[in-house]
Amino acid sequence: MSGRHYEARCGSADEKNEFERRAAVVRNFTENLLHYYKEKKRSLPWREDTNPYHVWVSEIMLQQTRVEAVKSYYMRFLEALPDVEALANVGEERLLKLWEGLGYYSRARNLQKAAHVIVEEYGGSMPQTGAELIKLPGIGSYTAGAIASISFGEVIPAVDGNVLRVLSRVFADGRDISLPQVKRDYEELLKASMSREQPGEFNQAMMEVGAMVCVPNGQPKCESCPLSSFCEAHANDTWDRYPYKTPKKPRVIENRTVLILRDEKRTAIVKRPVRGLLAGMYEFPVMEGYATKQEVLMDLEDKGIRAVRIQPLEDAVHIFTHKEWHMKAYLIRVDELTAYTPPQGWLFVDAADTRETYPIPSAYAKYRKYIL
Repeated sequence: MSGRHYEARCGSADEKNEFERRAAVVRNFTENLLHYYKEKKRSLPWREDTNPYHVWVSEIMLQQTRVEAVKSYYMRFLEALPDVEALANVGEERLLKLWEGLGYYSRARNLQKAAHVIVEEYGGSMPQTGAELIKLPGIGSYTAGAIASISFGEVIPAVDGNVLRVLSRVFADGRDISLPQVKRDYEELLKASMSREQPGEFNQAMMEVGAMVCVPNGQPKCESCPLSSFCEAHANDTWDRYPYKTPKKPRVIENRTVLILRDEKRTAIVKRPVRGLLAGMYEFPVMEGYATKQEVLMDLEDKGIRAVRIQPLEDAVHIFTHKEWHMKAYLIRVDELTAYTPPQGWLFVDAADTRETYPIPSAYAKYRKYIL
């Protein structure tokens, strides 16, 4: 029976039979899968060894971020913070600067929180089981499975969006993959049926097929897929029905006016609150809503700052998970920033220091060029 109807069953015998059928399919395609991975896997810097710290850092960076974007960040991060102790001891602003441009900065903070636990409770050595790893801040079942299987050979699955997409097509499973129970079902299935000898390679191979063959956007490359002869969606030409995911609510749109305020050497920045979106990062001064030139100049005068020149810059949009920033911006020149007292919360800093010292999020990437 098709996986589309799997969720409707209530009889335990039917559910057990379906589970065993699917487990047999996984065991049958494993040889093809591992052969594909051996022959076709991409050369990526985090695949050069199975050091658990390296695996951990790469997996956290790869969440919500493209592989090509991660490569240079990964190498730079490890050069600066080569081990768990270095990560635990680095200052927050240096940590965020190393992460600058990757977004989702809570990932970096959770890395450091977990590093503190590893140093204090595990003597600086990564826990070796998924059950222990999942207790660490920022590590869920997927990351725990990836580290434990790749670095320590534990037979434990690593189910991410790529794996959910592949399996939902293999089994023509119309359930909503955003539901936690669906992920748990597939974790149970793989734990019972995945390779016992090469669990790390199995997990990486599943991810690789999802990233490179059974792709998230556009038609899958079924002709080169090692699982095509086992795939119900391929057999029925219904790949476009899977995976099913409940549509997200529309993102909230926030209109903002960004002020690039500077003299010959310095620029104005503001530190964001310690909690919430982009917590603890630095940004340019912002006015809520879209402000006119006159409104900007009046706002600055109220703060005791007199502009010499103001010019509009290009608009920008930055998309977060649940909201969008729609930004207008002005470049505002003053004779000498140090002649003014910074408004509360503002800093007048050497523009060059924003490269190394003050982490400014990628949301403002379009405007960085006006201060460097």
